[in-house]
Amino acid sequence: MLDPRIPAGPLNQKWSDFKDHCRLVSPKNKAKHTILVVGTGLAGASAAATLAELGYNVKSFCIQDSPRRAHSIAAQGGINATKNYPNDGDSVWRLFYDTIKGGDYRSREANVHRLAEISSGIIDQCVAQGVPFAREYSGLLDNRSFGGAQVSRTFYAKGQTGQQLLLGAYSAMMRMVQAGKIEVYARREMLELVVADGKARGIVVRNLVTGELERYAGDAVLLCTGGYGNVYYLSTNAKNSNVTAAWRCHRRGAYFANPCYTQIHPTCIPVSGDYQSKLTLMSEGLRNDGRVWVPLKPGDNRHPDDIPDAERDYYLETRYPAFGNLVPRDVASRNAKAMTDEGRGVGDTGLAVYLDFRDAIAHQGRDTIAARYGNLFDMYQRISGENPYETPMRIYPAVHYTMGGLWVDYHLMSNIPGLFVLGEANFSDHGANRLGASALMQGLADGYFVIPYTLGDYIAGQSLPTVTTDDDAFGEAEASAKARITKLLSIQGNKTVMEFHRELGRIVWDYVGMARNREGLESAIAQLQDLRAEYWQNLKIPGEANTLNKNLEFAGRVADFIDLAELMARDALQREESCGGHFREEYQTRDGEAKRDDEHFAFVAAWEYAGEGRAPQLHRETLEFENVQLTQRSYK
Repeated sequence: MLDPRIPAGPLNQKWSDFKDHCRLVSPKNKAKHTILVVGTGLAGASAAATLAELGYNVKSFCIQDSPRRAHSIAAQGGINATKNYPNDGDSVWRLFYDTIKGGDYRSREANVHRLAEISSGIIDQCVAQGVPFAREYSGLLDNRSFGGAQVSRTFYAKGQTGQQLLLGAYSAMMRMVQAGKIEVYARREMLELVVADGKARGIVVRNLVTGELERYAGDAVLLCTGGYGNVYYLSTNAKNSNVTAAWRCHRRGAYFANPCYTQIHPTCIPVSGDYQSKLTLMSEGLRNDGRVWVPLKPGDNRHPDDIPDAERDYYLETRYPAFGNLVPRDVASRNAKAMTDEGRGVGDTGLAVYLDFRDAIAHQGRDTIAARYGNLFDMYQRISGENPYETPMRIYPAVHYTMGGLWVDYHLMSNIPGLFVLGEANFSDHGANRLGASALMQGLADGYFVIPYTLGDYIAGQSLPTVTTDDDAFGEAEASAKARITKLLSIQGNKTVMEFHRELGRIVWDYVGMARNREGLESAIAQLQDLRAEYWQNLKIPGEANTLNKNLEFAGRVADFIDLAELMARDALQREESCGGHFREEYQTRDGEAKRDDEHFAFVAAWEYAGEGRAPQLHRETLEFENVQLTQRSYK
């Protein structure tokens, strides 16, 4: 059994009690410690800036050419917080409960309540940094609704909230770079975690420009590298987003938790061809004013303007009257799939539904809708060639976010002492389905407000003898990374890394996507094992190791994705229930909703790497619910 180290006491006092009694590092002693922060998205940038402000020496690493290019810039719709400016009944408890319910009761109560408590402070922090949140006529920050909630608690900056929040964190980070407290190492990819005397004490990275392997030592490692959605090949993630840093930690002993929990976002521009490299998100915020529908009759190929209301099925409004178009993402996605499975999809492929702004424009005016969503409408028109002010958007579910990740305790520390995991890279707060606008909230909560306390508590309680990059542990880690690169380059087969990645994506999407079943998962495991064997015999990588080589970069990442995909399938196979984004066709209610098995599966599944060719070992963390009642999730 895993120990999450949750503080004792009432739920609403756990975090304050922890802060009151945790161990501290004095200001002068902070300057003696070096912290390695891998990743510069919202979690990584906010953590680096905050720790440097406190006096720690920080080394920051990113695979991009600049920290501000981290994938957090792609988040569109907003960030949740419990300010209750609309005076519509929001509170810390309601955000806590909505998040627990949205995650289908597969989250840790203590972590989620802490997130809700911290949320308002995030908004204050970001406003102080100059983040240009939308404002209403009175001058207060504006709010809009998001799926899974009946209150308006989402703060936003048009459809570019992630970009604006990242610029705030980036500015705070660069202030500390100028002060000499942060060193930035751009275009570096973490290939190995260095564990010395049982603690995380360093990393080995590859300089993506020169190909050189570099060693860095520190007193703790903060992994802030995002999610693994690109295992599906097509996703809304940036093409460079990958699992390698987290997977290398997993291979060094860090447990990987709930890998089968994948979020399929319902509001994305549909696939257009076999050689498309990624998919484009259309913000969930659009569902505030857009109405989702399909034709009533299968095979109705008329132009949407020619289909009268009587022959339209506004299926979310009909099936879920309490929430309508603002049901959570997993519910909206499964219903869109059901519509296309019935032959009522739209567009050339039939794999799309309409998101229609006709009524909103008629009632509120085009200028109002343009002020809220103008950049999203422009993006859609550039990609699709259609004007969403005049013709309904065509949308379809796509892989967007991963709720699984490295296992962490309440302190955000993995089972490897000194390895902390923040943001989407950990599993901790969202259960089996993340509510919209909560990813930005978690990343900034972890970086600005949680890690300064929990990291200090760790450092103050440890004996951390000096380690140098000449130590044996660093030599072994670098040798392991070098051997892997040499092996990849030596194969010299006939298929490119992208060909293999597309094959991988088709397997995972077909069998570990929106719907899973035993037969499909067992087939996926067998196919993935065959794909792995072929990969290491028939991969073709042009170029060399000692230079810029994108094919080599992707080759290492796809090799890790193949291994991860098998773990995802194994995790989905053992979880014989449906919950949130994990939908087993064998376990559903009579009306097609997810059917949990709380008696047998109210636990976190944390997987331990057992060695090459061996089945991973499952560890369980039992989820204790002392403050909410486990009920069938309903949005009707």
